[in-house]
Amino acid sequence: MPAKNFHVRQAAVSALRAWAKGHDYAETLIERHAQRRKLSSSDRGLLQAILFGVLRHRRLLDEWIGKLRDGKVDPETRDILRVGLCQLLILGLPDHAAVNETVEAGKASVRSLINAVLRRATLARKPLLDGVADLPQPVAHSHPDWLYNRWRTAFGTHDAISIMEWNNLPAVNYFRVNPLAPAPELLPGKPVENAPGFYQLDGPLPSALLASGSVYIQDPATRHAVDLLDPQPGERILDACAAPGGKAFLIAAALGSAEGLVCTDSNEKRLPRLEENLDRLHAGKATIAVHDWTRAAPLEWHGAFDGILLDVPCSNTGVIRRRVDVRWRLQAPDIAKIAITQRKILENSLVCLKPGGRIVYSTCSIEHAENLGVVEEFLADHPELTLHSTRDALPFRDKTDGAFAARIEWKSAIPTG
Repeated sequence: MPAKNFHVRQAAVSALRAWAKGHDYAETLIERHAQRRKLSSSDRGLLQAILFGVLRHRRLLDEWIGKLRDGKVDPETRDILRVGLCQLLILGLPDHAAVNETVEAGKASVRSLINAVLRRATLARKPLLDGVADLPQPVAHSHPDWLYNRWRTAFGTHDAISIMEWNNLPAVNYFRVNPLAPAPELLPGKPVENAPGFYQLDGPLPSALLASGSVYIQDPATRHAVDLLDPQPGERILDACAAPGGKAFLIAAALGSAEGLVCTDSNEKRLPRLEENLDRLHAGKATIAVHDWTRAAPLEWHGAFDGILLDVPCSNTGVIRRRVDVRWRLQAPDIAKIAITQRKILENSLVCLKPGGRIVYSTCSIEHAENLGVVEEFLADHPELTLHSTRDALPFRDKTDGAFAARIEWKSAIPTG
């Protein structure tokens, strides 16, 4: 039963305070607060809508606070005002609930201030919303200036704005039918064009189908890397950055089972979930091990694999719609630092490739410096290798998560050098 004298607005403010202190990611905080407060599914949904809404529109909300409140606002009061204004101006919730319950989330000493600002917002709703069109683009769409400017240089102004608009939309859920399990006759979604086996979910998550392993929640953009890898039955495949197992499942499906698959991850705590997912999806037993690929590969893996998938750690700029707080956590210098790590992983995996084998390097980034830039620098230092092909997904073009994949091969069947 829900705790007495509790309302979701208080949970949203508490989660925002924890997020601001760097305690956890937004998704983790929602789950934690929902469980702690014993929220119903509808209240959990409202908590997620408020928290995600604040993080997606944080900069715009602060712009409005500046127009509605003269003087400084302490961080906790600002978070309460963000929660209230998000409900009023972004989510369109009823004024009485948005104002009254949000006011109660504040300390007694600031409730009159919160009430005054939110009441003022209800009266000024139309001019505030109409005024968004006149704001600088990164303010109107709540992105850091540096990220907008980077995308404008890479893609042009129109597409940079489209990326920001995409990132602020609620994420659509997709699922893939599991070819290793009995397929249900009726599926709760519609097929995704040019993505066989993928469906856009229609309605709530199909808990029974998920539990049985008949379907798996997965964005169509994830398929590009595994399609390029093209695993064949009887091959030995390495998924080097495998947890939580989405691409490992696609590889196992292509192989017919996970028996020829070796899955590693640098975080030992993530491996049980990987193993559970493969088991639930009827993939059989993969070989699962802990390994940090910024370090040298174990000798027993040298020359052992026909194909290697490197779904490397990245900036996540292709999945900001799903990981709503990435835009605020990421800083411009981080991308160059991440690229150094990605390059190390590529270098250390190469020794594990069989003659005639292939590596697929993939990210969920839309940054050239992490994608083709890393691959080109790697190939410049390895003339024995060649770039076979690439695939990418861009939200403004493909209406999916952003992703990149490149297939790298030996120039000849027997590597030299």
